[in-house]
Amino acid sequence: MRVGFLVLTILLFSPARTSAEWQIRPFLGVTFAASTTFVLAEGAASPNVVFGVSGRLLGDVIGIDVDFGHAPGFFQSGDQELVLGSSAMTLTGNVVLTPPRRLTEYILGPYLVVGAGLMQVRIDQSFDALPVASTLPALDVGGGVNGFLSERVGLSWEARYFRSVGEKPLRGYSIGPEYLSFWRASMALVIRR
Repeated sequence: MRVGFLVLTILLFSPARTSAEWQIRPFLGVTFAASTTFVLAEGAASPNVVFGVSGRLLGDVIGIDVDFGHAPGFFQSGDQELVLGSSAMTLTGNVVLTPPRRLTEYILGPYLVVGAGLMQVRIDQSFDALPVASTLPALDVGGGVNGFLSERVGLSWEARYFRSVGEKPLRGYSIGPEYLSFWRASMALVIRR
């Protein structure tokens, strides 16, 4: 693991890589295809709005990415009255792989991301019998494409899969170990420096 971080650091910050670029990427999207063991979470299967931001430092081929996403009402459906409020939040650090910039300068540029971080789940119920507030370790993997409208501004379309990992013990409000997975499709405004 240390060797991997050392190689990544050398690739990103070597003197020959003076073309490293910073990107800020506010996004809006939708979550779908969720699966969970949390009880009273019927709304998780429905598509939900998600918004957030990611920051990215790209070398010519390899980069790093920090991504934050927030999906309010994640475990609620329109006709359900038991759940008063809920959310799912993710915070992940990722490695980004892209083709060399010289090959994608004037076309849509694809990229892949893979990483790990945390997923926070919150469900407030009307009877307060089984409130949920849990933080789970998580993995994410995905990909997307960038297209730039000018030297500094572009758009990105992306799909990522998030999944909690490890087994947290049963605490009365999940059927089996706590678990959540879902897909996120999003569109981002890309501002590069």
